[in-house]
Amino acid sequence: MHIIILFSNKSITCLTVFSYSPVIKFTYPCAMNLLKQNYELVLASIIFIIILIMHYPFHKAIILMLEFIVIIEVVKMIAEFIEKKRLRLRYVLDVFVIFLIRDVIILSSHPEKPYKDILFLLFVILVFFIFRILAVQYSPTTFNKKVKNESK
Repeated sequence: MHIIILFSNKSITCLTVFSYSPVIKFTYPCAMNLLKQNYELVLASIIFIIILIMHYPFHKAIILMLEFIVIIEVVKMIAEFIEKKRLRLRYVLDVFVIFLIRDVIILSSHPEKPYKDILFLLFVILVFFIFRILAVQYSPTTFNKKVKNESK
């Protein structure tokens, strides 16, 4: 049995040759392509390792990450408003949903959990999800596409 490994810039090919069988070929993605395709996993792993090394409480790290996502959504919303002079309802609802999810996580991490407040926030999140679905379904761009398709 001989194992031959061929390197190229796109993949690593491993050829295993048996004297009594045909050639079997296995192709593995190159390490750089693997990192490019799974950068979220790599980034999440790095953040998780930093949290473990710093002995930072995990629920507080999640709260900070959700606050960061809220900031990203607000910046995206403001950038689109400045660029296109319009405000999409979808982005506004995304910010509210993420902020409410953050509040639910904060409330559920308390020793005495205020169940009524958590249930109320979950209900409000459900209402915002319904509004978001309606905002996407009945957006002006979708409505204009339907009108154009019907007129043809």
